[in-house]
Amino acid sequence: MRNPLNSYIEAIPPSGIRKFFDLVSEMNDPDVISLGVGEPDFDTPWHIRKEGINALNKGKTFYTANAGLLELRKEIAKFMKRKYDLSYDPKDEILVTVGGSEAIDACFRAMLDRGDEIIIPEPCFVSYKPCAIMAGAVPVVIDLKAENEFRLQPEELEAAITDKTKMVFLSYPNNPTGAIMEREDLEKIAKVIIEHDLFVISDEIYAELTYGDERFVSIASLPGMRERTVVVNGFSKAFAMTGWRLGYAAGPEPIMEQMKKVHQFAIMCSPTLSQYAGVSALRYGEEDIKIMRSEYDRRRRYLLNKFNNMGIPCFEAKGAFYLFPCIKKFGMSSDEFANAILNEQKLAVVPGSAFGNSGEGFLRISYAYSLEDLQKAMERLEKFIETRQSK
Repeated sequence: MRNPLNSYIEAIPPSGIRKFFDLVSEMNDPDVISLGVGEPDFDTPWHIRKEGINALNKGKTFYTANAGLLELRKEIAKFMKRKYDLSYDPKDEILVTVGGSEAIDACFRAMLDRGDEIIIPEPCFVSYKPCAIMAGAVPVVIDLKAENEFRLQPEELEAAITDKTKMVFLSYPNNPTGAIMEREDLEKIAKVIIEHDLFVISDEIYAELTYGDERFVSIASLPGMRERTVVVNGFSKAFAMTGWRLGYAAGPEPIMEQMKKVHQFAIMCSPTLSQYAGVSALRYGEEDIKIMRSEYDRRRRYLLNKFNNMGIPCFEAKGAFYLFPCIKKFGMSSDEFANAILNEQKLAVVPGSAFGNSGEGFLRISYAYSLEDLQKAMERLEKFIETRQSK
């Protein structure tokens, strides 16, 4: 019998995050504290849930237009203009998707020909490289450096470009590092991209979770970049709507038209009830974002202080809800450290190596958990370190 499997899919390793958390689930221990899941611990705000309930009660369970409810696309356009100074035509330049993940996959398939190279800075979320491979493209990894706060440097980008390079993938604020790119950083990157006539996918799912005085800047808002950038965003992080599976992409009409074609044949449309809920999120959810962002920031500052007191190096991440402390001083790999602390202290974290080779020697710590859980987790981390230092 011939091999029934696609060789490209066979060669893709499983998610490093899922691999580790399979170990956690197999333990089936209620005493385990997990700081591993990148999911808001807040309930979806009531006005958003109420709109979804109302849509269900009114029988609004039909297919929408492939691109999504026009009402929702109009609200997305207003939101992007208000927040990021980006102007898009809701009819032709915005596509509503099943989460940001589908938007990324559709963009890869619509824009990349087999053999095209796409530059992907790491550490990064685990799905980017596999999606590029499944689209027939060749991922070219740039290993970002902690001393640069994991910000992409123009000289690193320049060195990675070949005559086959077509696209650069940006994901800031970043998962897993919490790194951000400020306007000055993006301007240097944009110059290289324009000089080499490249395109950009900018995953901005954590845009609203940016802390400190710096306002989030989209690379698409810089001169010469709108026409060569697809912006991906969604509702999961800012509005605590992970299970609603609602995202969107915005970009030039010729690109969006082909992405819509992929979406038509693979998906049809995003969940209708989620789309109606999304309208309420964008219209009335500004205060929800402020409340959640303020609480995340409080947790972020607490953890940074604890890591500093424990002598664990950790740069001040200013985005998303992750920190990326360095554990190289303990003489263990990320995977060894994560397994040891899980078995000895029942504390689950994600090895930095799950996000690329440059994540080795680090851990991803999510602070999308209550301050009480974070305090308990830090007590266990302190005990683990004390045990190691006493040996």
